[in-house]
Amino acid sequence: MALPFETHIVIFPFMAQGHTLPLLDLSKALSRHQIRVSIITTPGNAKSISNYIASYPHVYVIEIPFPTVDGLPKGCENTSQLPSVEFHLPFINATKQLRKPPFQNIIQTMLDSQTPPICVISDFFLGWTLAVCRALDVPRLVFHGMDVLSMAICKYTWVHQPHLKAKSVSDPLHLPGVKLPFTLTSAELPETVNKQNQDDLLSKLIEEVGEANANSWGVVVNSFEELEKSHILCFESFYSEAKAWCLGPLFLYEEMEDLEKRNFSMLMQWLVEQITPDSVIYVSFGTQADVSDTQLDEVAFGLKESGFPFVWLVRSKTWTLPGGMEEKIKGKGLIIREWVDQRRILCQ
Repeated sequence: MALPFETHIVIFPFMAQGHTLPLLDLSKALSRHQIRVSIITTPGNAKSISNYIASYPHVYVIEIPFPTVDGLPKGCENTSQLPSVEFHLPFINATKQLRKPPFQNIIQTMLDSQTPPICVISDFFLGWTLAVCRALDVPRLVFHGMDVLSMAICKYTWVHQPHLKAKSVSDPLHLPGVKLPFTLTSAELPETVNKQNQDDLLSKLIEEVGEANANSWGVVVNSFEELEKSHILCFESFYSEAKAWCLGPLFLYEEMEDLEKRNFSMLMQWLVEQITPDSVIYVSFGTQADVSDTQLDEVAFGLKESGFPFVWLVRSKTWTLPGGMEEKIKGKGLIIREWVDQRRILCQ
């Protein structure tokens, strides 16, 4: 059976709540734009993820087994289950064993299917996904939960740390090319930057994932361009050719859903208030049909002439009601320009 959505994106979150939740919100948002989403995770994380996206039938969860690794407690598949921070580095390194064959086989199977993925979006800790994506000619985008400016500072100070000179940890740092809207001192930098050591395992990991991320096709950032436009070019300069896509703040998606639920309640109340049962006309041309503004004018005239109350979903961003029409349909119909749950409406 042919799938309803042809555009397909693979999302691979790191196994930590703070890293996973924004990508789940992104998955929901993508699915609402008629994009099929496959989320790759391990069995221990699959249940909570499935519950989170349960009402989104075009977001799928694909499970791959978490490797058994010496030095990690058995059954730990999420950082929230680790006994202490000392286990974080072994945990991150353990995820590298998901590369072959699990991850590579999954992507290859998808490429051989009717809905091959157009890209893979994976967490910045999962830099090893780049090699697989390159081998299979699938663009890899790295996901960052931080804002652009914070990452630009971290990347600049990591690359130029040996040359950053300050009389003391409380002296202001000067970062050429980074437009700081505040005073920054080395004492405020992450410990991993201040105590950078080429022989340190954590430093080696940061260097490794940083190189993979720098060579990725793009960067998805949990921030919005209007806030950080002046910092984006500086941030992008640390990548080979990647463009930064600001798609956040993704946590607001839940608030958008709450707003939609409130709007839906208002719509249902309006339907209940109609005097005659089964008397409302519902009009929707779906998400694929391209209806011109002239055709929308004719639909408006037809609905007015029908004399029946109506609910009409309009996707056009350019169309407005013909002159004088607003007063004639006032109180008789609702024109909605946001997504609504059609199945719930038609079940009433």
